[in-house]
Amino acid sequence: MKIINVTKNAPLKGEISPPPDKSISHRAVILASIANGKSIIKNFLCAEDPMRTVEAFKQMGIEIREFKGSRVQEFKGTKKFKNSKVQEFKGSVDIAIKGKGLTGLKKPREIIDCGNSGTTMRLLCGVLAGQQFSSALTGDASLRSRPMKRVIIPLAKMGARITSSGRGYPPLTIQGGNLKPIRYKSPVASAQVKSAILLAGLYCSGITTVSEPDKSRDHTERMLKASGADINVKNLEVSIRGGVNLKPLDTTIPGDFSSAAFFIVAGAVVPGSGILVRDVGINPTRTGLLEILKMMGAHIKIENKHEVSGEPVADLYASHSALKGVIIGSALVLRAIDEFPIICIAAALAQGTTKITGARELRVKESD
Repeated sequence: MKIINVTKNAPLKGEISPPPDKSISHRAVILASIANGKSIIKNFLCAEDPMRTVEAFKQMGIEIREFKGSRVQEFKGTKKFKNSKVQEFKGSVDIAIKGKGLTGLKKPREIIDCGNSGTTMRLLCGVLAGQQFSSALTGDASLRSRPMKRVIIPLAKMGARITSSGRGYPPLTIQGGNLKPIRYKSPVASAQVKSAILLAGLYCSGITTVSEPDKSRDHTERMLKASGADINVKNLEVSIRGGVNLKPLDTTIPGDFSSAAFFIVAGAVVPGSGILVRDVGINPTRTGLLEILKMMGAHIKIENKHEVSGEPVADLYASHSALKGVIIGSALVLRAIDEFPIICIAAALAQGTTKITGARELRVKESD
């Protein structure tokens, strides 16, 4: 076991760039793989979860290589996973993906192992529901305990045959093809559910519509639009027309807000501190933490706002301030769902009581 010694050193001052956004990295690989032609994805996150998505599409015949300047070379990050374990991948790379179109994927020879990645499994369900072959998905013990009925039910309504050996939990077997469009009112606000339905909607003849009780992350909608999909967003309802070929992407993944959150809170709670976090994605469906911290009295400046491939990006400067306890309602919970571990640290160091309500969705998240 590695021993890590931590010594107190305050104040905290300086600047960092967080690792690339994990959610957007997943989606870039998926859409580039089913687009027509070569995509260039810059600043792709080499972490286990996105690498599971990369490996899944490589199993289905998609060529994914590291891109340096005008050259491509073997993507060393895609070594086979052994015994459901993965090498430790660090940092980011630029990758080139040769997409084969909506129907260019081939049947995987083996069961696709999604590891610990719920995003990989749920979004793949949407893509695989539209394929004219059968496939199987599994994951580690933690992923096999996460509910999949929330994607199985709408995809089954579209015509996919999905069986679960765990009564709604992984492993899953999917027989896709011949999908029909639906109007689906999701009982939960979940970007993964919404994304699975929209991806399956690409394979329908007609318009597929999904609505949700609250606004979940919209990375999929933004990237589908950038890829040329016929997609329409109106309040809590998203519609997509099937049969539209996707064009290749040339995009840069912004910094991950969830990773930046730890440094933002550190700057806010350590006396005398000032931390600048550069090039962070500030998609409004993800930044509930900023609103919560401002309610608590934190000093956070948003600077250098700009847009990268449809995603808003900025530099965030967090400096120390005296925090106070607040009431966090369900509307903010959804937009800060992955940041609650660090939010609770801020709450523990604030003056007074912080109360969190409407956080039921945490029970099916790794951040519970």
